[in-house]
Amino acid sequence: MQPIIIVLIILVVLVFIALVKTIQVIPQASAAIVERFGRYTRTLNAGLNIVVPFIDSIRNRIDLREQVVPFPPQPVITQDNLVVNIDTVIYYQVTDARAATYEVASYIQAIEQLTVTTLRNIIGGMDLERTLTSREEINAALRGVLDEATGKWGIRVNRVELKAIEPPTSIQDSMEKQMRADRDKRAAILQAEGVRQSEILKAEGEKQSAILRAEGEAKAAALKAEGEAQAIRTVFESIHAGDPDQKLLSYQYLQMLPKIAEGDANKLWIVPSEIGDALKGLSGALGNFGAMGGTPSAPRKDIGAPRREQPPLD
Repeated sequence: MQPIIIVLIILVVLVFIALVKTIQVIPQASAAIVERFGRYTRTLNAGLNIVVPFIDSIRNRIDLREQVVPFPPQPVITQDNLVVNIDTVIYYQVTDARAATYEVASYIQAIEQLTVTTLRNIIGGMDLERTLTSREEINAALRGVLDEATGKWGIRVNRVELKAIEPPTSIQDSMEKQMRADRDKRAAILQAEGVRQSEILKAEGEKQSAILRAEGEAKAAALKAEGEAQAIRTVFESIHAGDPDQKLLSYQYLQMLPKIAEGDANKLWIVPSEIGDALKGLSGALGNFGAMGGTPSAPRKDIGAPRREQPPLD
């Protein structure tokens, strides 16, 4: 009985192993390569798959999702003979599991080496300044070369990014000094522009102030002249309205004589001939007054003649 039991147990184990090998469950976004006696038969997609046990075998399971692979810094020589270290990141995706298995031994290593050689070809035709400012151009050129080369391997390169471009230390120090000098220059230019603008605004303000002051003075002078003219016009109209006689005018002439002689610098002053006529009229008026109220005084012979004082002799 014991040998029969052992045989049965062996048979059950073999059946179980056969079932396990027959039923293959492939996860989503994955694929498996099936070989029959070492030859490619088919590709298993996601889900439940049935294979022939002990005849068919699973060669490789491939992840069909997009993969991200960072590569270590690679020294690259620019056109102006400067060595820069460039870090790259590749975003790729397997589109054909069979080609990725049989067309290339290790597609990761192949992509890395292809990236290095392509970078050296691209950067070798650029100087350092263009290399530092042309990342998009380098990424596009690198992606185009990689996508074309990896297409036959069943690989699609979606993106290529340059993480860092590190020039030599001496070049970095020189670039920092240049950037500092440029910032100082821009600051000096901005300060000079500010001073210039301030002076311009100040000059414009002084100009506007002078113009407004001159306009104010002109308006004030015009108003003053207009007022004086109005006053003279009013006096003139009042005099004509009052119809003054010769006696009143003679009296006004006599009142103006002291004002003419005012001032320390007036050493010589001239009496107009009209004052003589006025004095004649005034003396006549006084004579009439004397005849009416008292004895008139004898008239002076020189009262009607204009008198001119001589300046004192030094």
